[in-house]
Amino acid sequence: MSTEQVVRPQWLQVASGTSVRPGELAVQPRRVFAQVIAGALVVLSAVALGGVTASRRLAEAEAVNDAAKIANLLADSVAQPALSDALLTSDASALAAMDQAVREHVLGRSIVRVKIWDPTGLILYSDAKPLIGQRFPLGEEERDVLVHPQTRADVSDLTAPENRLERGHGRLLEVYRPIWTPSGKPVLFEIYAPYGEVAARTGQLWKGFAGITLTSLFLLVVLLMPILWRLLNQLKRSQAQREALLHRAVEASTEERRRIAGAIHDGVVQELAATSFAVAGAAERAMSLGQPDLADELRSAAGTVRTSIGALRSLLLDIYPPSLATAGLEAALTDLVSTLRSRGTAVTLELTQQTGLDATGERLVFRVARECLNNIAKHAAAANVQVRLERAERHTVMEITDDGVGFDAADLLEHPVEGHFGLRVLSDVVAEAGGELLLSSTPGIGTTWQLRIPRP
Repeated sequence: MSTEQVVRPQWLQVASGTSVRPGELAVQPRRVFAQVIAGALVVLSAVALGGVTASRRLAEAEAVNDAAKIANLLADSVAQPALSDALLTSDASALAAMDQAVREHVLGRSIVRVKIWDPTGLILYSDAKPLIGQRFPLGEEERDVLVHPQTRADVSDLTAPENRLERGHGRLLEVYRPIWTPSGKPVLFEIYAPYGEVAARTGQLWKGFAGITLTSLFLLVVLLMPILWRLLNQLKRSQAQREALLHRAVEASTEERRRIAGAIHDGVVQELAATSFAVAGAAERAMSLGQPDLADELRSAAGTVRTSIGALRSLLLDIYPPSLATAGLEAALTDLVSTLRSRGTAVTLELTQQTGLDATGERLVFRVARECLNNIAKHAAAANVQVRLERAERHTVMEITDDGVGFDAADLLEHPVEGHFGLRVLSDVVAEAGGELLLSSTPGIGTTWQLRIPRP
């Protein structure tokens, strides 16, 4: 199944050999500014997200640090003095004394739960009385704190069984450290603080960070706008210059073809024609002088010269067809396909009488046909070629089809062969006229070129 590819018109070629297409090169300020603004919004969003994350981590670290300080203060000033050895045996008076001290000096908006554990995981005291006397395994961190005295703080795991009564308070921070009974026995003092302090601090830190950062980014974007505008104007001017250079190059190419064709026709071809006549005359004289061998050699030389003249005239039709300017497009295309026919290829030419093209459009049709037929002659090894020119509703369409070896069209367009500029030049010429060039080819099946030119 053939693969149809659109050869996008190419105005210029960059040093790497890749093509710059008009849609890509055309400067569209609104689109560029919209992309800049969209990019700025993406950056702002990324900065905002990063700022929130950093602020939350910093706020959590500060909240944990403050909770640890509070826990140390409460442990040293409230829990340690109220702790007695009798609490280890669940003595009622010892529990009452600890509960009074906790409720008067510890519990409040910043502390919602207090627990005191023994080293075996038994809860000796809690302001939540159902927890008193229950035993839960201590984690490695809690046991380590009892062996190596220090204060530690973590986000509370509310899924743990020992924290089931704290789930109604939302997310919490838990801070624990050892305290000692009058006899020197260590117990674990643990408090729970609301995590809302972290959220509040996050907001405060983010507000201070966001004001400076977002304002700086906004000012940067505003300052970049005039620079971007100047760059776009320079790019526009550069594009106009390149298009003008391409136009002059194409016109210069046409003029150079005309000059070369005229020089060859009026010089070399005429001289060879005169030489052919002179050699033919010499052959006749040699025959009259009774030198048949010499006459045969001279006739052979005259024939060779005439063959060379024919080849040169075919070349002149390829270089510049005088019939395009004088007899019109039909005569020029007829002359063009005759060159291919002379090489043994069967060519069918179907032309509409009313093409609807102006002189520029006719030159474009001829240039594309010449390049396609040259490619067919050089590479296709085709036995049959069809050239069809017809008038559609809004376009004039030329289609050139061959039954040659074909090729991978997608691969050729994506990876053009170095040193082969025919396709690129063809695309440039089509682009200049605002036309469209379609290509359909499959290895072993053949190739079809289709040129669409909008009628003036």
